[in-house]
Amino acid sequence: MNQSKSILLVCLITLIITSACQEAPKSNLTLFSDKVPQDSALIFGEGIISKENFEFAITFSPEMDELFYTSRKPEGDNEILTMQFKDGKWTDPAPVFFKAEVGWDFEPHINPAGDKLYFGSIRPHLDTLKPKGLYQWYSDKTQNGWSEPKPIEKNFEDRFMMYLTTTKNGNLYFTSQEEEDEMEDGGIYFSINENGQNTTVEKLSEAINFSGKWIAHPYIAPDESYLIYDGESESGLGENDLFISFKQNGKWTKAQNMGPKVNTPLTEMCASVSPDGQYLFFHRGDDETGDIYWIDFIRLKKDLLAHTE
Repeated sequence: MNQSKSILLVCLITLIITSACQEAPKSNLTLFSDKVPQDSALIFGEGIISKENFEFAITFSPEMDELFYTSRKPEGDNEILTMQFKDGKWTDPAPVFFKAEVGWDFEPHINPAGDKLYFGSIRPHLDTLKPKGLYQWYSDKTQNGWSEPKPIEKNFEDRFMMYLTTTKNGNLYFTSQEEEDEMEDGGIYFSINENGQNTTVEKLSEAINFSGKWIAHPYIAPDESYLIYDGESESGLGENDLFISFKQNGKWTKAQNMGPKVNTPLTEMCASVSPDGQYLFFHRGDDETGDIYWIDFIRLKKDLLAHTE
């Protein structure tokens, strides 16, 4: 081998080794911890987001440079906190500017386009000083930030709605119930976007609304390919477990318990997935305390998809 070929081979080997040793660029979300989850769920933002309070229901902007989540102090009310990624770091958690002066807010969700922020609230409506009960509200993203929120009343004035999440094409998924139902007997409902309007409401099939209790908190994939939610089942692993269903050939597969990598004897609920599809986030805790956890969703989803019925 001549000298020029030897030099070329050495350079090529060096390049391969250097490339292999370089770490993949970290997303903004990995800055919350030195440990990034893989096959085991870890507390997300321990000491920053997950503290001594009851934290749940986290959502992110498409660019993952803004987040919102719910926090409740012991014996306190729910409130939505927010953080922004600025100048290479995350700001401290702070209450949203539209914090309810009367009542409370919880369970935020940013739609896939990033131009609407939905949340539940018992604040008074615009025409009354007294709360009317739990409603879904929304705020529009403008050039100057988020707008003052408004209640979603058109076509949903008389329906209980909780934990609303959305698809790219504007379909809505949420917890609801019929007037004659007890709270524990509600389920997962959806509303199709037709010509820019969500006018009808339907309950999903028994494949998802199984014969359990407290079936709630649906997270719908932006492309509507899977649905993650929580519920209480006699065959579950704990008080409340997370379940997943995949849409295949236009139909939802039978609800599948997400397994011991996610579920424990405690309560798991209020799932969401990072906009890049990399991480699953959810609450884990008991009646008084609990934190937000995260786990590698790409690996988990692949394994769950292989076991669909």
